Amino acid sequence: MNADAHARVGYDPSPLKEPTTQTRVAIVTGASRGIGRAIALRLARDGRHVVGFARNAEQLESLRAEIVAAGGSCEMQSCDVGDGEKLALEIEAVAERHGRLDIIVNNAGITRDGLILRMSDEDFDDVLRVNLRSAFVACRTAARPMMRGRFGRIVNLGSVSGIVGNAGQANYATAKAGLIGLTKSIAKELGGKGITANVIAPGFIDTDMTTALPAAIREGVLPAIPLKRFGTGDDIAAAVAYLTSDEAGYVTGHVLSVDGGLAM
Repeated sequence: MNADAHARVGYDPSPLKEPTTQTRVAIVTGASRGIGRAIALRLARDGRHVVGFARNAEQLESLRAEIVAAGGSCEMQSCDVGDGEKLALEIEAVAERHGRLDIIVNNAGITRDGLILRMSDEDFDDVLRVNLRSAFVACRTAARPMMRGRFGRIVNLGSVSGIVGNAGQANYATAKAGLIGLTKSIAKELGGKGITANVIAPGFIDTDMTTALPAAIREGVLPAIPLKRFGTGDDIAAAVAYLTSDEAGYVTGHVLSVDGGLAM
């Protein structure tokens, strides 16, 4: 790594395993907590060099320490994915620093829930900017080094809300539905270059966001889930691990619902 790498959040040269020329480099956005953290940990465990993007430097440092303690290879970057220009620059820097970029998982997202009659233009636009436009910018930027390497795995984190809709989430459901169209288009454009693009659509997953829901809502959802439980971050991470693997080389343009059967 060059000198700039030492400025990365929590960079510690002593325990960090440098990626070899065979190690695949994976960017995970929204990596500091919840589903993104589980994905970053799983990819590192599977031997990827993980570059975690998120806004919270303290949480990124905690993730870095956990990966390094387990013998993994990683670096962390404090980044607001909602700023498209800066996001593109950071992705380009990763590809330049390592001479490759193999995997990108667009997981970062926000919610601004509210019934449509009360939803402001700002709340609608903010969710689309972070949840959809950032994925577009990331995919466009990552496609260039992936094309050079004739290999790429793009995974966009959607939601069952983007498939079936959800009252009070017109902005969120719109963004997640948009991810499906974006991903299928990318899959058709880049397939001939050895690049796959897929969507994972989680259902109710135990995260800080769902834990904060009123107990009545959580209890009301469970009967609609055939598996009778909420999912875990590890459930989503396992799906990401497969879709970013060599074994998934013939899977592209697919929407994989990991929802316990909720949207069935």
